[in-house]
Amino acid sequence: MDTNPKHWEMCNKIVGVFYDVYNELGQGFLESVYQKSLLIALESAGLHSCSPVEIPVWFRGIRVGNFEGDVLVEICSTRAQSCALLDRTHQAQLLTYLRATEIEVGLLLNFGVKPEFKRLLLDNSRKVTRLSGSA
Repeated sequence: MDTNPKHWEMCNKIVGVFYDVYNELGQGFLESVYQKSLLIALESAGLHSCSPVEIPVWFRGIRVGNFEGDVLVEICSTRAQSCALLDRTHQAQLLTYLRATEIEVGLLLNFGVKPEFKRLLLDNSRKVTRLSGSA
């Protein structure tokens, strides 16, 4: 069980909104439908959100590019009965987002057959320190 309280209250609020969206829409839609619905529901719950977010990619202190992704929350819609499939690809994607940003907590939300979520934590102290360089 994850006992780290970092952003715990916000994560619980987001997970509650996730279940609200899942209960209203059910499973079977494309990820884009859940993404738009979740953004609306998060705003209604008083949580500012935006998507997609441009994430800078750094190499040896130099900004070498950008990629877009859902930061803090990664949305998927799989038919998997459990998070086993999520552990391989979606979890790796979310960890990449966390490594590339100052964000330390991410949520993986699965709008599949069964609603599931996973909370991932990557403290900034564990990330490779970015050297000062040109952006």
